[in-house]
Amino acid sequence: MTTAYDFSATAIDGTERLLADYKGKVLLVVNTATQCGFTPQFKGLEEVYQEYVDRGLLVLGFPCDQFGHQNPDGDEETASFCEKNFGVTFPLFSEIEVNGDGAHPLYKWLKQEKGGVGPSKIKWNFTKFLIDTEGNVVKRYGSATKPEKIKGDIEKLLPA
Repeated sequence: MTTAYDFSATAIDGTERLLADYKGKVLLVVNTATQCGFTPQFKGLEEVYQEYVDRGLLVLGFPCDQFGHQNPDGDEETASFCEKNFGVTFPLFSEIEVNGDGAHPLYKWLKQEKGGVGPSKIKWNFTKFLIDTEGNVVKRYGSATKPEKIKGDIEKLLPA
């Protein structure tokens, strides 16, 4: 059986990260963009991360430029933008594709596990996937779902 822990991704600093390193954590995986109408969700994602990081939540941000060219800058600029404008401290990864032939393997799997609009396509930036401590996808949220609206679902997965 495949879990989130079977994948790796390049961190925004260029280092390869095994998702197995996050075993036992609750993960909120989000495809992000710096120039999107939903970009202010970085603030909410950081707030949720800060509220629950000590209980075992990790937010993992995956910049993507597949929707309206809304993440046009390179990794260094994206990281700087997120930190400067929203105080982002949660892990960010190198820009990926989430749809099509070039979709990152993690996203191919996420879409297989929790399909969405059309044949398992990601519709837009800031689609969120909640993953339990065993690496299983529990729920998928659309772009318009604000991070604070997910807190109840996160709390159900975290230890008391």
